[in-house]
Amino acid sequence: MIFPVQKRHLFRKSRLLQPPKGVLLYGPPGCGKTLIAKATAKEAGFAFINLKPSTLKDKWYGESQKLTAAVFSLASKLGPTIIFIDEIDSFLRSRSSRDHEVTAMMKAQFMSLWDGLETDHQCQVIIMGATNRPEDIDPAILRRMPTKIHIKLPNIEQCKQILRLILENETVDPLTNLSHIARETEGFSGSDLKEICREAALLCVREIMDSDTLSDDCIRPISQDDLQKATTKMKESKSPGGLTLDEALSYYS
Repeated sequence: MIFPVQKRHLFRKSRLLQPPKGVLLYGPPGCGKTLIAKATAKEAGFAFINLKPSTLKDKWYGESQKLTAAVFSLASKLGPTIIFIDEIDSFLRSRSSRDHEVTAMMKAQFMSLWDGLETDHQCQVIIMGATNRPEDIDPAILRRMPTKIHIKLPNIEQCKQILRLILENETVDPLTNLSHIARETEGFSGSDLKEICREAALLCVREIMDSDTLSDDCIRPISQDDLQKATTKMKESKSPGGLTLDEALSYYS
């Protein structure tokens, strides 16, 4: 996606080597699909339009189609542009005869304008969507998104790198072994890892909440034990039974 835009003078005459007009990022929740879309736009020098379906809806008949056309017109003028739709399954889900007329017309207008991007190979506009339920997306939309990228859960080495990035601006005990925490959190998403680090930092704060004299250096560094406790809590909350009230109270005592 990035190289044909950065070196577009090499591929100007080819229609086959142009960036795809539709890209679908799918995978478990919390794995950074939205971040990947933003990073792609920044790396390639694209303008980035984070399209919310609510912005296309209007109480007046016919206005939704006008707003849809306005989005594509703006994207063409700003080009190269990425139009990003998060949770695309909720906006462009499978159509049926029970759909409201306005919604059906808005989807039809969206796909019609999208087809216009494919016929104009000089137009540098890409539609990117993110979802964790690709099976709910309309088949006509999936056809327009030939590039599908599965964003998987991070492996142990990637968990270690994510933990290091999250904690790089925090005060952490130098004896903390992130490799051990990464092994303990295998199968967790990036969002889960961020919550573990936040919970570990809060454990340091709870120790001084009742103190009357607070200073800038009164909060101790995050330790291995803090991260271990936060990981244990996350595992229990992700288990089918979750935490009981007594377990939650004992955790915070």
